Amino acid sequence: MSNPTEPRADRDVRVVVVGAGFSGIGAAIRLRQEGFEDLLVLEKGTRLGGTWRDNTYPGCACDVPSSLYSYSFAPNPGWSRTFAGQREIHDYLRATADRYGVNGVLRCGVGVLRARWDGAAGRWHLETTDGEYRAAALVLATGPWHVPRRLDVPGLDEFPGPVFHTAEWDHSVDLSGRRVAVVGGGASAVQVVPAVQDRAAAVHLFQRTAHWVLPRPDLPVPRALGWCLARVPGAQRAMRAAQYGVQESFGYAFRHPHLVGPAQAAARAHLRLAVHDPALRRALTPGYRLGCKRLLTSSTFYPALNRPHVHLHPTAVSAVRGRHIVGADGSRTEADMVIDATGFHVGELPLARGIHGTDGRSLHDTWGKDGPTAYLGTSVSGFPNLFLLLGPNLLSGSTSAITVLEAQLAYVSGALAHLRHGGYASLDVRPAAQARYNAAVRKALETTVYNTGGCSSYYFSASGRNTFCWPWSTGKLVRRLSRFDLAAYACRAPSAPVPVPRAAGDRARPTSEEGLPR
Repeated sequence: MSNPTEPRADRDVRVVVVGAGFSGIGAAIRLRQEGFEDLLVLEKGTRLGGTWRDNTYPGCACDVPSSLYSYSFAPNPGWSRTFAGQREIHDYLRATADRYGVNGVLRCGVGVLRARWDGAAGRWHLETTDGEYRAAALVLATGPWHVPRRLDVPGLDEFPGPVFHTAEWDHSVDLSGRRVAVVGGGASAVQVVPAVQDRAAAVHLFQRTAHWVLPRPDLPVPRALGWCLARVPGAQRAMRAAQYGVQESFGYAFRHPHLVGPAQAAARAHLRLAVHDPALRRALTPGYRLGCKRLLTSSTFYPALNRPHVHLHPTAVSAVRGRHIVGADGSRTEADMVIDATGFHVGELPLARGIHGTDGRSLHDTWGKDGPTAYLGTSVSGFPNLFLLLGPNLLSGSTSAITVLEAQLAYVSGALAHLRHGGYASLDVRPAAQARYNAAVRKALETTVYNTGGCSSYYFSASGRNTFCWPWSTGKLVRRLSRFDLAAYACRAPSAPVPVPRAAGDRARPTSEEGLPR
Protein backbone atom coordinates (compact mmCIF):
# COMPACT_ATOMS: atom_id res chain seq x y z
CA MET A 1 0.00 0.00 0.00
CA SER A 2 1.34 3.45 -0.87
CA ASN A 3 2.10 5.99 1.80
CA PRO A 4 -0.78 8.54 1.83
CA THR A 5 1.72 11.33 2.56
CA GLU A 6 3.67 10.54 -0.60
CA PRO A 7 2.71 12.70 -3.59
CA ARG A 8 1.34 10.99 -6.69
CA ALA A 9 3.86 10.00 -9.35
CA ASP A 10 2.84 12.95 -11.49
CA ARG A 11 3.79 15.24 -8.60
CA ASP A 12 7.24 13.74 -7.98
CA VAL A 13 9.48 14.78 -10.86
CA ARG A 14 13.07 15.51 -11.73
CA VAL A 15 12.62 19.29 -12.20
CA VAL A 16 10.01 21.80 -11.05
CA VAL A 17 10.08 25.27 -12.62
CA VAL A 18 8.21 27.95 -10.66
CA GLY A 19 6.69 30.65 -12.84
CA ALA A 20 5.48 30.76 -16.44
CA GLY A 21 6.72 34.06 -17.76
CA PHE A 22 9.60 34.45 -20.21
CA SER A 23 11.99 32.73 -17.78
CA GLY A 24 9.79 29.76 -16.96
CA ILE A 25 8.68 29.11 -20.53
CA GLY A 26 12.26 29.46 -21.76
CA ALA A 27 13.47 27.04 -19.07
CA ALA A 28 10.86 24.43 -19.99
CA ILE A 29 11.77 24.63 -23.67
CA ARG A 30 15.53 24.42 -23.11
CA LEU A 31 15.36 21.59 -20.57
CA ARG A 32 13.03 19.52 -22.74
CA GLN A 33 15.39 20.03 -25.66
CA GLU A 34 18.16 18.64 -23.43
CA GLY A 35 16.10 15.53 -22.70
CA PHE A 36 14.51 16.52 -19.38
CA GLU A 37 10.94 15.43 -20.05
CA ASP A 38 10.25 14.67 -16.38
CA LEU A 39 9.50 18.27 -15.41
CA LEU A 40 6.62 20.51 -14.43
CA VAL A 41 6.05 24.26 -14.65
CA LEU A 42 3.93 25.54 -11.77
CA GLU A 43 2.20 28.88 -12.33
CA LYS A 44 0.05 30.57 -9.70
CA GLY A 45 -1.94 32.51 -12.32
CA THR A 46 -4.71 31.13 -14.46
CA ARG A 47 -2.59 31.41 -17.60
CA LEU A 48 1.04 31.89 -18.58
CA GLY A 49 2.65 35.25 -19.30
CA GLY A 50 4.26 36.62 -16.14
CA THR A 51 4.70 40.37 -16.13
CA TRP A 52 3.28 40.59 -19.68
CA ARG A 53 0.08 38.94 -18.49
CA ASP A 54 -0.27 41.14 -15.42
CA ASN A 55 0.70 44.56 -16.75
CA THR A 56 -2.14 45.61 -19.02
CA TYR A 57 -2.08 49.33 -18.29
CA PRO A 58 -2.52 51.78 -21.20
CA GLY A 59 0.74 52.37 -23.04
CA CYS A 60 2.48 49.29 -21.62
CA ALA A 61 5.31 48.27 -23.94
CA CYS A 62 8.85 46.93 -23.88
CA ASP A 63 11.76 49.38 -23.69
CA VAL A 64 14.05 46.93 -25.53
CA PRO A 65 13.71 46.55 -29.34
CA SER A 66 11.26 43.77 -30.21
CA SER A 67 13.67 41.60 -32.19
CA LEU A 68 16.06 41.58 -29.22
CA TYR A 69 13.30 41.00 -26.67
CA SER A 70 12.47 37.54 -27.99
CA TYR A 71 14.01 34.09 -27.80
CA SER A 72 16.92 33.65 -30.20
CA PHE A 73 15.61 30.17 -31.04
CA ALA A 74 12.11 31.53 -31.81
CA PRO A 75 12.55 34.82 -33.70
CA ASN A 76 9.39 36.65 -34.71
CA PRO A 77 9.48 38.35 -38.12
CA GLY A 78 5.96 39.63 -37.58
CA TRP A 79 6.48 42.29 -34.93
CA SER A 80 4.27 45.25 -35.83
CA ARG A 81 6.50 47.88 -34.22
CA THR A 82 10.13 48.42 -33.33
CA PHE A 83 9.12 48.34 -29.66
CA ALA A 84 6.25 45.89 -29.20
CA GLY A 85 3.33 46.54 -26.87
CA GLN A 86 2.13 44.35 -24.02
CA ARG A 87 -0.55 42.45 -25.90
CA GLU A 88 1.74 41.58 -28.81
CA ILE A 89 4.50 40.36 -26.47
CA HIS A 90 2.03 38.26 -24.49
CA ASP A 91 0.66 36.75 -27.72
CA TYR A 92 4.24 35.93 -28.81
CA LEU A 93 4.97 34.16 -25.53
CA ARG A 94 1.76 32.13 -25.67
CA ALA A 95 2.37 31.16 -29.30
CA THR A 96 5.94 30.11 -28.51
CA ALA A 97 4.82 27.98 -25.56
CA ASP A 98 2.24 26.30 -27.78
CA ARG A 99 4.72 25.77 -30.61
CA TYR A 100 7.22 24.02 -28.31
CA GLY A 101 4.66 21.95 -26.42
CA VAL A 102 5.11 23.65 -23.05
CA ASN A 103 1.39 23.50 -22.27
CA GLY A 104 1.75 19.76 -21.73
CA VAL A 105 3.94 20.30 -18.65
CA LEU A 106 2.30 23.53 -17.44
CA ARG A 107 0.01 23.55 -14.42
CA CYS A 108 -1.74 26.87 -13.91
CA GLY A 109 -3.52 27.89 -10.73
CA VAL A 110 -0.81 26.22 -8.60
CA GLY A 111 0.90 28.69 -6.28
CA VAL A 112 4.07 27.58 -4.50
CA LEU A 113 3.88 28.56 -0.84
CA ARG A 114 7.01 26.98 0.63
CA ALA A 115 9.81 24.63 -0.34
CA ARG A 116 12.10 22.59 1.92
CA TRP A 117 15.25 20.67 1.03
CA ASP A 118 15.29 17.05 2.21
CA GLY A 119 18.95 16.06 2.26
CA ALA A 120 18.32 12.39 3.02
CA ALA A 121 16.04 11.98 0.03
CA GLY A 122 17.84 14.49 -2.18
CA ARG A 123 14.53 16.17 -3.01
CA TRP A 124 12.81 19.50 -2.71
CA HIS A 125 9.43 19.23 -0.94
CA LEU A 126 7.06 21.89 -2.26
CA GLU A 127 3.94 22.98 -0.43
CA THR A 128 1.52 24.50 -2.93
CA THR A 129 -2.09 25.60 -3.16
CA ASP A 130 -2.64 22.26 -4.91
CA GLY A 131 -1.01 20.05 -2.33
CA GLU A 132 2.52 18.68 -2.15
CA TYR A 133 5.00 18.28 -5.01
CA ARG A 134 8.56 16.95 -4.98
CA ALA A 135 11.49 17.48 -7.28
CA ALA A 136 15.18 16.67 -7.47
CA ALA A 137 15.85 20.21 -8.72
CA LEU A 138 13.99 23.47 -8.29
CA VAL A 139 14.22 26.35 -10.78
CA LEU A 140 12.85 29.71 -9.58
CA ALA A 141 11.64 31.67 -12.60
CA THR A 142 9.53 34.24 -10.77
CA GLY A 143 11.41 37.25 -12.14
CA PRO A 144 12.36 40.60 -10.56
CA TRP A 145 9.31 42.49 -11.90
CA HIS A 146 6.75 40.53 -9.97
CA VAL A 147 5.78 42.02 -6.60
CA PRO A 148 4.27 45.53 -6.88
CA ARG A 149 5.78 48.23 -4.71
CA ARG A 150 2.70 50.00 -3.38
CA LEU A 151 2.26 53.59 -2.31
CA ASP A 152 2.05 53.59 1.48
CA VAL A 153 1.06 56.96 2.91
CA PRO A 154 -1.39 58.01 5.63
CA GLY A 155 -4.97 58.45 4.46
CA LEU A 156 -4.70 56.50 1.21
CA ASP A 157 -7.12 53.83 2.46
CA GLU A 158 -9.77 56.51 2.96
CA PHE A 159 -9.45 58.04 -0.52
CA PRO A 160 -13.02 58.10 -1.91
CA GLY A 161 -12.12 57.28 -5.52
CA PRO A 162 -10.48 54.34 -7.32
CA VAL A 163 -6.90 53.48 -6.33
CA PHE A 164 -4.89 50.80 -8.13
CA HIS A 165 -1.34 49.85 -9.13
CA THR A 166 -0.35 49.83 -12.79
CA ALA A 167 0.32 46.08 -12.51
CA GLU A 168 -3.30 45.58 -11.40
CA TRP A 169 -5.05 47.96 -13.78
CA ASP A 170 -8.80 48.21 -13.23
CA HIS A 171 -10.25 48.31 -16.75
CA SER A 172 -13.75 48.85 -15.37
CA VAL A 173 -12.80 52.40 -14.32
CA ASP A 174 -13.63 55.08 -16.87
CA LEU A 175 -10.99 57.82 -16.91
CA SER A 176 -13.10 60.18 -18.99
CA GLY A 177 -13.46 63.59 -17.40
CA ARG A 178 -11.63 62.57 -14.21
CA ARG A 179 -8.78 64.24 -12.41
CA VAL A 180 -6.12 61.53 -12.35
CA ALA A 181 -3.18 61.49 -9.95
CA VAL A 182 -0.25 59.37 -11.13
CA VAL A 183 2.36 58.66 -8.45
CA GLY A 184 5.84 57.70 -9.66
CA GLY A 185 8.28 58.85 -12.32
CA GLY A 186 9.78 55.62 -13.66
CA ALA A 187 9.14 53.42 -16.67
CA SER A 188 5.45 52.73 -16.10
CA ALA A 189 4.62 56.37 -15.34
CA VAL A 190 6.43 57.51 -18.49
CA GLN A 191 4.20 55.15 -20.49
CA VAL A 192 0.93 55.73 -18.60
CA VAL A 193 0.82 59.53 -18.63
CA PRO A 194 0.83 59.95 -22.45
CA ALA A 195 -1.68 57.10 -22.80
CA VAL A 196 -4.32 58.46 -20.38
CA GLN A 197 -4.01 62.22 -20.82
CA ASP A 198 -6.34 62.33 -23.86
CA ARG A 199 -9.25 60.96 -21.82
CA ALA A 200 -8.68 62.58 -18.44
CA ALA A 201 -9.86 66.06 -17.50
CA ALA A 202 -6.54 66.57 -15.73
CA VAL A 203 -3.45 64.49 -15.01
CA HIS A 204 -1.27 65.24 -11.99
CA LEU A 205 2.08 63.45 -12.05
CA PHE A 206 3.84 63.26 -8.67
CA GLN A 207 7.51 62.66 -9.42
CA ARG A 208 9.92 62.37 -6.52
CA THR A 209 13.00 62.09 -8.73
CA ALA A 210 13.52 63.11 -12.35
CA HIS A 211 14.80 60.51 -14.82
CA TRP A 212 16.92 60.83 -17.92
CA VAL A 213 14.76 60.14 -20.96
CA LEU A 214 16.04 59.50 -24.47
CA PRO A 215 13.78 59.59 -27.53
CA ARG A 216 12.40 56.21 -28.59
CA PRO A 217 12.44 55.37 -32.32
CA ASP A 218 9.18 53.43 -32.02
CA LEU A 219 7.87 53.09 -35.56
CA PRO A 220 5.64 50.63 -37.40
CA VAL A 221 7.69 47.92 -39.09
CA PRO A 222 7.39 48.54 -42.85
CA ARG A 223 5.80 45.72 -44.82
CA ALA A 224 8.90 45.36 -46.97
CA LEU A 225 11.12 44.95 -43.90
CA GLY A 226 8.75 42.36 -42.44
CA TRP A 227 8.88 40.42 -45.71
CA CYS A 228 12.69 40.59 -45.69
CA LEU A 229 12.93 39.40 -42.08
CA ALA A 230 10.62 36.47 -42.79
CA ARG A 231 12.20 35.28 -46.03
CA VAL A 232 15.81 36.42 -46.35
CA PRO A 233 18.22 34.03 -44.61
CA GLY A 234 20.17 35.74 -41.84
CA ALA A 235 18.11 38.95 -41.90
CA GLN A 236 16.69 38.47 -38.42
CA ARG A 237 20.09 37.53 -37.01
CA ALA A 238 21.57 40.68 -38.56
CA MET A 239 18.78 42.84 -37.10
CA ARG A 240 19.23 41.29 -33.68
CA ALA A 241 23.02 41.73 -33.82
CA ALA A 242 22.68 45.40 -34.79
CA GLN A 243 20.30 46.12 -31.94
CA TYR A 244 22.51 44.16 -29.55
CA GLY A 245 25.44 46.37 -30.58
CA VAL A 246 23.47 49.55 -29.82
CA GLN A 247 22.48 48.23 -26.38
CA GLU A 248 26.04 47.19 -25.63
CA SER A 249 27.37 50.64 -26.52
CA PHE A 250 25.33 52.01 -23.62
CA GLY A 251 26.59 49.19 -21.40
CA TYR A 252 30.20 50.05 -22.23
CA ALA A 253 29.61 53.68 -21.30
CA PHE A 254 27.92 52.67 -18.05
CA ARG A 255 31.02 50.68 -17.13
CA HIS A 256 33.23 53.65 -18.03
CA PRO A 257 31.30 56.66 -16.67
CA HIS A 258 33.56 59.24 -18.33
CA LEU A 259 32.00 58.11 -21.63
CA VAL A 260 28.41 58.79 -20.57
CA GLY A 261 28.64 62.47 -21.58
CA PRO A 262 27.40 62.18 -25.20
CA ALA A 263 24.33 60.14 -24.24
CA GLN A 264 23.55 62.55 -21.41
CA ALA A 265 23.92 65.49 -23.79
CA ALA A 266 21.48 63.78 -26.17
CA ALA A 267 18.98 63.31 -23.35
CA ARG A 268 19.39 66.95 -22.33
CA ALA A 269 18.84 68.05 -25.94
CA HIS A 270 15.74 65.87 -26.16
CA LEU A 271 14.36 67.60 -23.06
CA ARG A 272 15.26 71.07 -24.32
CA LEU A 273 13.64 70.53 -27.72
CA ALA A 274 10.48 68.94 -26.34
CA VAL A 275 9.79 71.14 -23.28
CA HIS A 276 9.75 74.90 -23.75
CA ASP A 277 8.88 76.04 -20.22
CA PRO A 278 12.18 76.68 -18.36
CA ALA A 279 10.67 75.89 -14.95
CA LEU A 280 9.29 72.58 -16.20
CA ARG A 281 12.63 71.74 -17.81
CA ARG A 282 14.43 72.37 -14.54
CA ALA A 283 12.02 70.09 -12.69
CA LEU A 284 12.60 67.36 -15.30
CA THR A 285 16.41 67.60 -15.25
CA PRO A 286 18.03 64.91 -13.09
CA GLY A 287 20.77 65.78 -10.66
CA TYR A 288 22.75 62.61 -11.27
CA ARG A 289 24.66 61.00 -14.11
CA LEU A 290 22.81 59.15 -16.85
CA GLY A 291 22.81 55.38 -16.26
CA CYS A 292 22.79 55.64 -12.47
CA LYS A 293 19.08 54.78 -12.60
CA ARG A 294 17.31 52.77 -15.24
CA LEU A 295 17.51 54.63 -18.54
CA LEU A 296 14.07 55.50 -19.94
CA THR A 297 13.10 56.02 -23.55
CA SER A 298 10.00 57.84 -24.79
CA SER A 299 9.09 60.27 -27.54
CA THR A 300 5.62 60.96 -26.09
CA PHE A 301 6.27 61.66 -22.40
CA TYR A 302 7.63 65.20 -22.68
CA PRO A 303 5.01 66.33 -25.25
CA ALA A 304 2.29 65.04 -22.90
CA LEU A 305 3.68 67.20 -20.08
CA ASN A 306 3.35 70.25 -22.35
CA ARG A 307 -0.43 69.85 -22.45
CA PRO A 308 -2.25 72.48 -20.35
CA HIS A 309 -4.24 69.89 -18.38
CA VAL A 310 -1.17 67.79 -17.48
CA HIS A 311 0.69 68.99 -14.40
CA LEU A 312 4.03 67.87 -13.00
CA HIS A 313 4.48 67.96 -9.22
CA PRO A 314 8.21 67.46 -8.50
CA THR A 315 7.61 66.04 -5.04
CA ALA A 316 6.90 62.81 -3.24
CA VAL A 317 3.44 62.15 -1.85
CA SER A 318 3.38 62.39 1.94
CA ALA A 319 -0.32 61.84 2.70
CA VAL A 320 -3.85 61.75 1.36
CA ARG A 321 -6.57 63.87 2.95
CA GLY A 322 -9.98 63.09 1.54
CA ARG A 323 -9.67 63.80 -2.18
CA HIS A 324 -6.51 65.84 -1.72
CA ILE A 325 -3.06 64.44 -2.49
CA VAL A 326 -0.57 66.07 -0.14
CA GLY A 327 2.96 66.52 -1.44
CA ALA A 328 6.10 66.40 0.67
CA ASP A 329 6.52 70.07 -0.25
CA GLY A 330 3.20 70.89 1.45
CA SER A 331 1.17 71.23 -1.75
CA ARG A 332 -2.41 69.93 -1.93
CA THR A 333 -3.97 68.69 -5.17
CA GLU A 334 -7.52 67.45 -5.62
CA ALA A 335 -7.99 64.22 -7.58
CA ASP A 336 -10.74 61.75 -8.44
CA MET A 337 -8.54 58.66 -8.73
CA VAL A 338 -4.99 57.54 -7.93
CA ILE A 339 -2.80 55.43 -10.18
CA ASP A 340 0.12 53.88 -8.31
CA ALA A 341 3.07 53.75 -10.73
CA THR A 342 5.75 53.10 -8.11
CA GLY A 343 7.15 49.95 -9.72
CA PHE A 344 8.17 46.67 -8.11
CA HIS A 345 10.21 45.22 -5.26
CA VAL A 346 12.94 44.36 -7.74
CA GLY A 347 15.60 43.36 -5.21
CA GLU A 348 13.32 41.08 -3.18
CA LEU A 349 13.05 37.61 -4.69
CA PRO A 350 9.50 36.22 -4.48
CA LEU A 351 9.35 33.12 -2.26
CA ALA A 352 12.66 34.00 -0.55
CA ARG A 353 11.01 33.72 2.87
CA GLY A 354 9.55 30.32 2.03
CA ILE A 355 12.58 28.52 0.50
CA HIS A 356 14.47 26.59 3.20
CA GLY A 357 17.87 25.00 2.62
CA THR A 358 20.16 22.49 4.30
CA ASP A 359 20.23 24.19 7.70
CA GLY A 360 16.52 25.02 7.72
CA ARG A 361 17.06 28.73 7.19
CA SER A 362 15.19 30.56 4.47
CA LEU A 363 16.82 32.34 1.55
CA HIS A 364 15.64 35.62 3.05
CA ASP A 365 17.30 34.95 6.39
CA THR A 366 20.45 33.62 4.73
CA TRP A 367 20.85 36.80 2.70
CA GLY A 368 19.96 39.19 5.52
CA LYS A 369 19.95 42.97 5.13
CA ASP A 370 22.63 42.90 2.41
CA GLY A 371 20.09 41.45 0.00
CA PRO A 372 20.31 38.65 -2.56
CA THR A 373 23.65 37.13 -3.50
CA ALA A 374 24.44 34.06 -5.57
CA TYR A 375 27.21 32.38 -7.52
CA LEU A 376 26.95 33.60 -11.12
CA GLY A 377 23.51 34.89 -10.16
CA THR A 378 22.27 31.31 -10.21
CA SER A 379 23.27 29.13 -7.22
CA VAL A 380 23.18 29.88 -3.48
CA SER A 381 25.37 27.95 -1.05
CA GLY A 382 23.29 25.85 1.33
CA PHE A 383 20.48 25.42 -1.21
CA PRO A 384 21.42 22.36 -3.28
CA ASN A 385 19.86 21.82 -6.71
CA LEU A 386 18.24 25.26 -6.56
CA PHE A 387 18.68 27.58 -9.52
CA LEU A 388 17.63 31.24 -9.75
CA LEU A 389 16.80 32.70 -13.15
CA LEU A 390 17.57 36.40 -13.69
CA GLY A 391 19.10 36.28 -10.22
CA PRO A 392 21.31 38.75 -8.34
CA ASN A 393 23.83 40.89 -10.25
CA LEU A 394 23.01 39.58 -13.71
CA LEU A 395 21.05 42.44 -15.27
CA SER A 396 21.91 46.07 -16.05
CA GLY A 397 20.49 49.22 -17.53
CA SER A 398 21.33 48.15 -21.08
CA THR A 399 21.13 44.38 -21.48
CA SER A 400 18.10 42.50 -22.79
CA ALA A 401 16.85 40.18 -20.06
CA ILE A 402 16.26 37.49 -22.70
CA THR A 403 19.98 37.44 -23.62
CA VAL A 404 20.87 36.92 -19.96
CA LEU A 405 18.16 34.30 -19.54
CA GLU A 406 19.33 32.18 -22.45
CA ALA A 407 22.91 32.24 -21.14
CA GLN A 408 21.69 31.11 -17.73
CA LEU A 409 19.62 28.30 -19.21
CA ALA A 410 22.78 26.88 -20.80
CA TYR A 411 24.39 26.87 -17.35
CA VAL A 412 21.39 25.32 -15.58
CA SER A 413 20.96 22.61 -18.20
CA GLY A 414 24.66 21.79 -17.78
CA ALA A 415 24.22 21.48 -14.02
CA LEU A 416 21.23 19.19 -14.41
CA ALA A 417 23.15 17.08 -16.93
CA HIS A 418 25.86 16.53 -14.31
CA LEU A 419 23.24 15.49 -11.79
CA ARG A 420 21.71 13.06 -14.25
CA HIS A 421 24.84 11.52 -15.74
CA GLY A 422 27.01 11.63 -12.63
CA GLY A 423 24.60 9.85 -10.34
CA TYR A 424 24.72 12.74 -7.87
CA ALA A 425 21.99 13.41 -5.34
CA SER A 426 22.91 17.08 -5.11
CA LEU A 427 25.16 19.90 -6.26
CA ASP A 428 25.77 22.72 -3.79
CA VAL A 429 27.98 25.69 -4.63
CA ARG A 430 30.94 25.96 -2.26
CA PRO A 431 30.75 28.94 0.15
CA ALA A 432 34.31 30.01 -0.68
CA ALA A 433 33.62 30.03 -4.42
CA GLN A 434 30.47 32.08 -3.92
CA ALA A 435 32.24 34.53 -1.62
CA ARG A 436 35.19 35.04 -4.01
CA TYR A 437 32.90 35.55 -6.96
CA ASN A 438 30.74 38.14 -5.19
CA ALA A 439 33.81 39.98 -3.89
CA ALA A 440 34.96 40.30 -7.50
CA VAL A 441 31.50 41.57 -8.54
CA ARG A 442 31.48 44.19 -5.79
CA LYS A 443 34.96 45.38 -6.70
CA ALA A 444 34.13 45.65 -10.41
CA LEU A 445 30.95 47.61 -9.65
CA GLU A 446 32.84 50.26 -7.70
CA THR A 447 33.84 52.18 -10.82
CA THR A 448 30.59 51.82 -12.81
CA VAL A 449 28.01 54.56 -13.21
CA TYR A 450 25.55 52.38 -11.30
CA ASN A 451 27.59 52.92 -8.14
CA THR A 452 29.20 56.30 -8.80
CA GLY A 453 26.45 58.21 -10.61
CA GLY A 454 25.15 60.01 -7.53
CA CYS A 455 21.65 58.57 -7.14
CA SER A 456 19.68 55.98 -5.18
CA SER A 457 17.89 53.25 -7.11
CA TYR A 458 16.36 49.80 -6.91
CA TYR A 459 19.78 48.46 -7.87
CA PHE A 460 20.73 48.67 -4.17
CA SER A 461 19.67 46.71 -1.09
CA ALA A 462 18.74 48.34 2.21
CA SER A 463 22.38 48.10 3.32
CA GLY A 464 23.61 49.92 0.20
CA ARG A 465 24.97 46.96 -1.77
CA ASN A 466 24.29 46.76 -5.50
CA THR A 467 22.43 43.46 -5.89
CA PHE A 468 21.10 44.00 -9.44
CA CYS A 469 23.81 44.95 -11.92
CA TRP A 470 26.32 42.84 -13.82
CA PRO A 471 29.57 44.86 -13.88
CA TRP A 472 31.12 43.44 -17.07
CA SER A 473 30.07 43.07 -20.71
CA THR A 474 27.18 40.90 -21.83
CA GLY A 475 29.64 38.92 -23.94
CA LYS A 476 31.59 38.05 -20.81
CA LEU A 477 28.38 37.01 -19.08
CA VAL A 478 27.47 34.68 -21.95
CA ARG A 479 30.96 33.13 -21.95
CA ARG A 480 30.97 32.55 -18.19
CA LEU A 481 27.57 30.91 -18.24
CA SER A 482 28.15 28.89 -21.39
CA ARG A 483 29.25 25.76 -19.50
CA PHE A 484 28.57 24.52 -16.01
CA ASP A 485 31.43 25.17 -13.55
CA LEU A 486 31.56 21.86 -11.65
CA ALA A 487 34.76 22.82 -9.78
CA ALA A 488 32.82 25.42 -7.79
CA TYR A 489 30.36 22.84 -6.40
CA ALA A 490 30.34 20.18 -3.73
CA CYS A 491 28.76 17.01 -5.10
CA ARG A 492 26.97 14.40 -3.02
CA ALA A 493 26.13 10.97 -4.34
CA PRO A 494 23.41 8.76 -2.85
CA SER A 495 25.88 5.87 -2.72
CA ALA A 496 29.34 5.35 -4.23
CA PRO A 497 30.39 8.22 -6.50
CA VAL A 498 29.82 7.65 -10.19
CA PRO A 499 32.30 9.11 -12.70
CA VAL A 500 30.88 12.05 -14.61
CA PRO A 501 30.73 11.58 -18.39
CA ARG A 502 32.42 14.60 -19.88
CA ALA A 503 31.16 15.28 -23.35
CA ALA A 504 32.94 17.97 -25.32
CA GLY A 505 30.27 20.56 -24.64
CA ASP A 506 29.63 19.55 -21.05
CA ARG A 507 33.02 19.78 -19.36
CA ALA A 508 33.66 21.47 -16.06
CA ARG A 509 35.91 24.47 -16.31
CA PRO A 510 38.71 25.33 -13.90
CA THR A 511 38.16 28.15 -11.48
CA SER A 512 40.35 31.24 -11.16
CA GLU A 513 41.68 32.57 -7.88
CA GLU A 514 38.74 34.98 -7.74
CA GLY A 515 36.26 32.11 -7.99
CA LEU A 516 35.39 33.04 -11.57
CA PRO A 517 35.41 30.47 -14.36
CA ARG A 518 38.27 31.13 -16.75
